[in-house]
Amino acid sequence: MYMLVYIDDILLTGNSPTEIHKLLSNLHVSFQMRNLGNLSQFLGIQSLTTMNNIILHQQSYAKAIIQHAGMETAKPVATPISFKITLTPTSHEPYAHPQLYRQIIGALQYLTITRPDIQFAVQQLCQHMQHLLNCHQDSLKRLLRYLQGSSALGIPINRSNLILQGYVDADWASNNQDRKSISGYCNFLGSSIISWQVKQQNTVAR
Repeated sequence: MYMLVYIDDILLTGNSPTEIHKLLSNLHVSFQMRNLGNLSQFLGIQSLTTMNNIILHQQSYAKAIIQHAGMETAKPVATPISFKITLTPTSHEPYAHPQLYRQIIGALQYLTITRPDIQFAVQQLCQHMQHLLNCHQDSLKRLLRYLQGSSALGIPINRSNLILQGYVDADWASNNQDRKSISGYCNFLGSSIISWQVKQQNTVAR
């Protein structure tokens, strides 16, 4: 059996229903508890069970972020980052609502738990928290428009082998401003992704 405890929330799983029921009965003797049944949501992460896998997603959380940003009616786009940056006369002026920007970025960081496809975009937007310009807000709006059309995406946990595989790549000195490198990795257990990260390195390629 496996038990995950976070403050007063408990997630319990295992391959023996009898032992699970026995453990729950013992816990009920000592603690006031409610059995909420099969997993549907835990810490804002929703679970959808299909015939072949379990899909972990944060659709409700993503929609709440979009609503907080006031972009419920925004037109969806196909990618989280624009390949062509369009500048306006006010692009390099300070953004008027930096607190809102920081709140949304903080929420998006938690969303990356089930959305590796937005991690690079979020990481890039985090670089400007101390000196926000209108062009940074435009990039954030682009990401939110992408979420508007992809809020149901998540991570599939598949029934497959338990072979662990890892992949890593780096784009050396790819930042045009400071020549820092960007690297990332992802690990798979069978066909299910279990960890990933994108980060900007402090080293300089020579």
